[in-house]
Amino acid sequence: MLQRDVTREVNTVRPPEFSRSERLRVLVAAAVGSVVVGYAAVAAVLALVSATATYADFSTSGVLSAAAPAWLAAHHVPLRFDSGQLGVLPLLPTALLMLLVGRTAAGTADRLGLYEPLQARGVVLSIAGSHAVVGGAIALVMGDGVVRATPAVAFFGCAAVSGLAATIGVARRCGLYEVVFDKLDPVALHGLRAGFMALFALVSVGSLAVAAGLAASWPRTSELFAGAGPSFGVGLGVFLLCLAYLPNAIIAGFSYVAGAGFSMGGVEVSPLRFVGGQVPPVPLLAAMPENEFVWSPAVLVGGAVLGVLVGWTCRKVSDRPSSRLRAVLVAAITAGVGSLVLAATAGGRLAGGAFDPVTVPAGLLALLVALWVLVPGALVAWLAGSRKKAVAADDAAEFVEPDYDEETADPDVVFEDAELTDQFEQLEVVDSDEFEVDEDLEDDDHYDEDEYAEEEPEDVEDVEGEEEDDAEPEAEEDLGEEEDLDAEFDEMLGMEAEEDLDGKPGR
Repeated sequence: MLQRDVTREVNTVRPPEFSRSERLRVLVAAAVGSVVVGYAAVAAVLALVSATATYADFSTSGVLSAAAPAWLAAHHVPLRFDSGQLGVLPLLPTALLMLLVGRTAAGTADRLGLYEPLQARGVVLSIAGSHAVVGGAIALVMGDGVVRATPAVAFFGCAAVSGLAATIGVARRCGLYEVVFDKLDPVALHGLRAGFMALFALVSVGSLAVAAGLAASWPRTSELFAGAGPSFGVGLGVFLLCLAYLPNAIIAGFSYVAGAGFSMGGVEVSPLRFVGGQVPPVPLLAAMPENEFVWSPAVLVGGAVLGVLVGWTCRKVSDRPSSRLRAVLVAAITAGVGSLVLAATAGGRLAGGAFDPVTVPAGLLALLVALWVLVPGALVAWLAGSRKKAVAADDAAEFVEPDYDEETADPDVVFEDAELTDQFEQLEVVDSDEFEVDEDLEDDDHYDEDEYAEEEPEDVEDVEGEEEDDAEPEAEEDLGEEEDLDAEFDEMLGMEAEEDLDGKPGR
């Protein structure tokens, strides 16, 4: 029967070939397009705020020039003023910019038909290089103006953010995930997933804490919105400011739930330590607790519960307790490193004023998160996991026959292989009654050579008969000698000669 060679058809499929000029044109379009679209998005937001503000002087050139430092801030590049440095930058514009760059990189990879990991470097380098060049150029053009940026920091900062976003965008299409994850054993891979799950759960708990704080202080939040300004444009600007800093507030709430807390100038807020003071009149900051509460340490239970859940997910990774502990350790390291990165990007300098700096202790947060995952998770994974039952080698152990009921047994036997099932059904079952046993046979009957001797053919030549006659006396002499030797051997052993069924003496 003819069969199609599917493997050959799949292997022969290749992405379309592009010339060097065509590939270069596609890469340049992706690099320039990501920069232009990102810059245009920032300028559009500033134009909306300026157009709706009451006393704002709206102009196209003013909006485009103001969009330059805002574009650098979206790449998380610190800005400098005469009064100090603005290092605590909003994370929502950075996340949206990375999403835009990632989608651009993914579309470029699809258009070029990239499928190998090494092919992704062209897309990543082109996008990261264009953002780095534009960022450095903007920092040089701003010079010693009102808003300034260090060219080297702008160059490498824009390259790092855009390069990371482009790598994430092409990772799935170019097989970068497989290159990384295929090198991990199943235990480490399960621990890595559990670590990301723990980090996501802690961030979710932090967002719930911020939402609960805003709901509890909603009158204060409304008052701050009303005090920002009477016009719609001012209220819109304050709302967009709070929305841009919302991820920073969520990370601060996550740090509070984990036990590390956060600080803003002289104000310190944590479950175990509270130092009050004045904060900026921003509606988002109304979620901060104004006083120390007795039940504040109770929020630490969330970290312990999360560690228990991580251990519960790792209890079936392996029958060996050491492998389960290794999975929990990988999860703790993953969650700790992720917490370190998030906390490092959420804080920074705040223009050298009374509220400077805004700090989310990255090192302490990473250590506490790792401990919350490791300690309860290791205990649960050790105690709740399955263990191999040791089978004792007992020579005197009795064999227990399995319970088998012939009446309830299924007569239809089905194998996994259809061919084996057909062969089994073709077998003829023979009952024991069909076998006939000759009851006349006695136990002492034996094989008689004389009885079953083959008859000599009658047409044997005379010459052969003569040769047999000559050989018979020699055979009888040999048989006699063997019988004498047997008799002597029996006498030496003290045995008496027995008689067989034919009455002949035997051993």
